[in-house]
Amino acid sequence: MKSLFKKIIIIILTWEARLVLLRYKPKIVAVTGSVGKTSTKDALYTALAKNFRAWKSEKSFNSEIGVPLAILGLPNGWNNPIVWIKNILKGAYLGIFNFLLDRLGVPSEVAGQFSIFKYPEWLVLEIGADRPGDIEQLAKWLSPDAVVITRFGKMPVHVEFFESVEEVHKEKSFLVSALKDGGLLLLNNDDADVRKLRDLKRQSRAVSFSIDYESDFQASNLEFVYAEKNGVTAPSGITFKVNYNGNSVPMTISGALGRQQVYPVLSALAFGESIGLNMVAMLQSFKEYQTAPGRMRILDGVKNTIVIDDSYNASPVAVAEALRTLRELKTDGKKVAVLGDMTELGKYSVKEHEKVGREASQSADILVTVGVRARDIAKGALENDYDEKNIFQFDTSLEAGKPIENLLSEGDIVLVKGSQAIRMEKVVEEIMSHPEEKEKCLVRQEPEWQKR
Repeated sequence: MKSLFKKIIIIILTWEARLVLLRYKPKIVAVTGSVGKTSTKDALYTALAKNFRAWKSEKSFNSEIGVPLAILGLPNGWNNPIVWIKNILKGAYLGIFNFLLDRLGVPSEVAGQFSIFKYPEWLVLEIGADRPGDIEQLAKWLSPDAVVITRFGKMPVHVEFFESVEEVHKEKSFLVSALKDGGLLLLNNDDADVRKLRDLKRQSRAVSFSIDYESDFQASNLEFVYAEKNGVTAPSGITFKVNYNGNSVPMTISGALGRQQVYPVLSALAFGESIGLNMVAMLQSFKEYQTAPGRMRILDGVKNTIVIDDSYNASPVAVAEALRTLRELKTDGKKVAVLGDMTELGKYSVKEHEKVGREASQSADILVTVGVRARDIAKGALENDYDEKNIFQFDTSLEAGKPIENLLSEGDIVLVKGSQAIRMEKVVEEIMSHPEEKEKCLVRQEPEWQKR
C-alpha cells in the first residue's frame, strides 16, 4: 500500500512539475556524478544568486520524487500523508492554475497578481541514480540548459543495483543526452570516464575543469591554511589559484578541507564565466560561501582537538580523498580516522573496504571502524602491516562515540566518514566541543531522522 501511494505521489508531482516548466520556462542547470553533487549544486547557486532569481534543490532532493519537489519548491512529506496532500494541492496551484491562465492568454502581468511569488529564472537541480532507469526516466521530460558532471571514480556509490560500474556511468550519461542543443556541458577533466562524455553531445558547448589534467578552468597551488586556536595550530581551510583564459585569480575556502572542495567552486566559476557572469563579482560572492554540513567541515572537538566532519555519505573515491587530506595535514597531535560502512557496493563491498583499510594504514595513527562491513577496513589495514593495537572496532555509531573521546588528546585531528545508513554524525556529536550547536552544524538533524 505504501509503495502504491508513493508511485501515485510521484506521478502527480511529476505531472505538476512538467506543467510548471512549460509555464515558466526557467533555465535549468543539472548536476550529476557519483560524488560532490550537493556541494556542486550549492556552489552553482552561489554563483547565480546575486545575478538572478534562482532556486536550488533542497538538501539532496535528487531522485524521481526529489526532483519534482525541487521544481515545485515543496518540502519532503516523509511519512506524513497530510503533508503530501498539501504538496499536491500547492503543486496544482503552481502548475495547473497558472498553466491554464497561460493557455487562456491572460497577460503575464495580470496573471502575476494571482501568484504568491515569482518563479525563479534559474533552477539548480541535483540528479542522482540509485537504480537503473532513475536518470533515464527523468531525462525523458527534463531538458537542461547546462549539465555539470562532477566525478565518477572507479567504484561509484549505488553500484549495488547495477550490473557493472559501466552501467552506472551509462545511467549518468542520460542527463548529457537530455541537454538542449547548444547547451553548456561542464566536465571534470580529472576523471577519464567523465572526459569521454564530451563526444556524447557534440551540439553542446563543452567546458572542462580540473586540478591535475589540463583544462579550461584549472586549479593550482592548492595549500592548507592553518591558524592558531587555544595554543594549538590547526587547519582552518584551503587556498588555491583558479587559472582560465590566461588569467589567474586567488580563491580561499574557509571552514572545510580537501581537494573535493575545489571541484565544486571550479565548476561554478566555469559555469558563471561561460554564461557571461563577472568573475570578480563571483569571487566576491564566494567569500560568503560555506560548504554543506557533513562535507569535510572543520569543527572544534573535545579536548582542544579538530574534527573533520565528512559524515554525510561515503563511497570508495570519496573516502580515498578524505584519507588523502588527513595524510597531508600537519599536526602536533595524532591523526585518527573513524570510518563507517560504505553501503550499496554489492559484490564489490569486501574488496573496496579492504582497499580503504590499506589507504587508512598510510594516513592515520589510530583507525576506528564502525559497522559490520567496516570490519574489512580493519582487515585491509592489518594486511598492510598496521599495528593491531591501534585499531578499534564498533558495530554502531552510538557505541563508538564515548570510547573515541577517551582516545583523544590535545592537538589531535579526527576524520569521521561513513555512509548515510551508519549515521556517523552521531559520532561527531559525541566528540564535538559544542554539541548544543548540532542542529546547524551536522547532517540529518530533522525530527524525521532523529526518530530513526
